[in-house]
Amino acid sequence: MDALSPATLNESSLRYPGWRIVAVCFLLATFGWGLGFYGQSVYVAELQRLRGWPASLISSGTTFFYLFGAALVVFVSEAIRKLGPRNCLLMGCVALALAALAIGHASAPWQLYAADAVLAFGWAGTSLGIITNTLGLWFDHKRGMAISLALNGASFGGIIGVPLLVLAIAQFGFSGAMTAAAIAILAVMVPVILLCVGAPPALHPVVAARAADAPSARQIRAHALRDIGFLSVTTAFALVLFAQVGFIVHLIAFLDPVIGREKAATAIALLTAMAVVGRVSFSFVIDRLNQRLASALSFASQACALLVIINLRSDVALIAACALFGFSVGNLITLPSLIVQREFDKRAFGVLVSLLTAINQVTYAFGPGVVGLLRDLSGGYALPFYGCIALELTAAVLIMIRGRVS
Repeated sequence: MDALSPATLNESSLRYPGWRIVAVCFLLATFGWGLGFYGQSVYVAELQRLRGWPASLISSGTTFFYLFGAALVVFVSEAIRKLGPRNCLLMGCVALALAALAIGHASAPWQLYAADAVLAFGWAGTSLGIITNTLGLWFDHKRGMAISLALNGASFGGIIGVPLLVLAIAQFGFSGAMTAAAIAILAVMVPVILLCVGAPPALHPVVAARAADAPSARQIRAHALRDIGFLSVTTAFALVLFAQVGFIVHLIAFLDPVIGREKAATAIALLTAMAVVGRVSFSFVIDRLNQRLASALSFASQACALLVIINLRSDVALIAACALFGFSVGNLITLPSLIVQREFDKRAFGVLVSLLTAINQVTYAFGPGVVGLLRDLSGGYALPFYGCIALELTAAVLIMIRGRVS
């Protein structure tokens, strides 16, 4: 597939090849989040049951996976520049498949940690950093819509990934299910990537000349970490994702004794479904919104939902509050990259998004552990959830502080 000439670029047209890349990234996110993010809860339960390993040992492997993955995500932009999007996507899928095999057959803790290291490469090659960087090569004016639609695969991975994995474990055992997952990744993604992902569109000569004069990745990162506007975006979303991930991981444990396991599962399902609804709804207008204000309102809505969840015990109220919280979940993954695109040098987009994603991932890796620790120390979830509210409201103020990358 040859690079398109500038004259053929019409991102609004359904015939524009970039929409095929959106479909590829949707599938990529489905596998990436299904096995790399949501699948972690399954791995902890199964390895504890099969191997008798302490939950803390297995969970520490998960934390290691997130932290190592964050270190790799920083360099996604440079990897795409050197190797091309097709090769990077293929390597990410192969690493994800190898990690699934290794986790399924891990018989010693060191093997699990080695598998988590491979999974970190797979996560870096199938998740937010590479998806936004890849779509940034095909889209400019419709980038917000493209990223929003592609990242619905993340929610789809949560909706179908875990149930399918649990069903496969019941049929084939843990090792067999993970082997089947690895085969599925390669069988679906390798031909799709080979057929659909080629060279990105040719840049306009003026844009290409500017890109050639772009500062190095190291210079971009150094400037960004001194820029108030970039730090406000990064810090705000790091705080919110810390609270969001910590809350969601503990949600069933909180709701189970209050409304029962069945209704708690319904609340989780509705939260995930509303994440899709919110992301799709915003995708049609997100490029025209004040994205910092939209972010602040999203943070505040989650804080309101948490306040209801802490203080009310009505089944309907709790489930409705979970739905309200979920409406913003998907957009909080999309909005940081769109703010970066709008406010900073477009030549720095890939490097800045990779850096922001890595910082956020390092931060939210500790969310579930801190919420659990505060729950154990206080004897309940009120204290950690009020802490999450404080983080959300602090982030709503921080996100309104603007600045520019010099």
